[in-house]
Amino acid sequence: MNTRVTMRDLAKAVGMSPMTVSRALRNDKTVSAQTRLRIQTAARDMGYVYDTTAQAFRTQKSGFVAVTLPSLNNANFAETYRALSNALADSGLQILVGATNYRIEREEKLVRQLLARNPEALVLTGGFHTQATRELIKARGVPVIEMWDLPERPLGHVVGFSNVAAMETIVMHLAETGRSKLAFVGASEGGDLRGGERRSGAIAAAKKLGLPPMAVLDAGEAPVSMRHGARLAEKLGRLMLEYDGIVCVSDPVAFGILSACKRLGIDVPGQLAITGFGYFEVAAISEPRITTVDVSARRSGQITDDTLLDPARLRDALHVEKVNVQLVLGATT
Repeated sequence: MNTRVTMRDLAKAVGMSPMTVSRALRNDKTVSAQTRLRIQTAARDMGYVYDTTAQAFRTQKSGFVAVTLPSLNNANFAETYRALSNALADSGLQILVGATNYRIEREEKLVRQLLARNPEALVLTGGFHTQATRELIKARGVPVIEMWDLPERPLGHVVGFSNVAAMETIVMHLAETGRSKLAFVGASEGGDLRGGERRSGAIAAAKKLGLPPMAVLDAGEAPVSMRHGARLAEKLGRLMLEYDGIVCVSDPVAFGILSACKRLGIDVPGQLAITGFGYFEVAAISEPRITTVDVSARRSGQITDDTLLDPARLRDALHVEKVNVQLVLGATT
């Protein structure tokens, strides 16, 4: 039966005290580089894993940042996560991540679990939270950063953009290209709250520009994907041509609709314009390329890193950093 290797076993193997071994494994500069290398090499060879629990208890620092993401398989959120983890790894901080599946009730449970592990900061995707979540965070007093949104009532720091304003950019472009009978395609109401903001923004923009009332087409429960977009378009068939422009909640949904239109013999953009959101990789490689909005997913992660790694800024009551979004013209409009 395998026996767990302890720090005392490691100390005995290298002929040093457990205290010296502990300092070496924490990269304490009071231990020479040569000694640290010797101990770290022995630890690797013996399969020893340093338990940080005691250190966290002593210093009141856990060494990790808690992050909530709506989805782990969304390419844009993955890009933000990569930017976060790359910079934090160099600082010695690690990320503990949880997926909310676009549900603020799920986020509440995650936040409760994550706070129990004493994170040094909490990064939340979006600005919509349950009242219980807000009270939990306020009671704990942990530094908070909200990404991918510009909430009306920030919990702490903000790194984001306005989904409403981004949609106005899309609708304005469609109007300028002569489109007026528009429909918004997104998840069922109440699921994806940021998607709901895009829907509201698109509807408001159409009204502001004097266009006919925008139709709303339900693609299914969040998170909606390529498959949802394709299924909706195939269900509607040639009825899609009741509209001359489709505003999609995301690029994957737009790609699904575009693919279905090809099978249905609908000319894009001749008969129907299609726009996406997010500047996913699929928007750039589709044929034709999808007109979309670049929300700077990587940049959001980088700015969040800058805040996390700046103790003075992190202690500030509120710091709002707006991320630039821009229209990316493709060949679907």
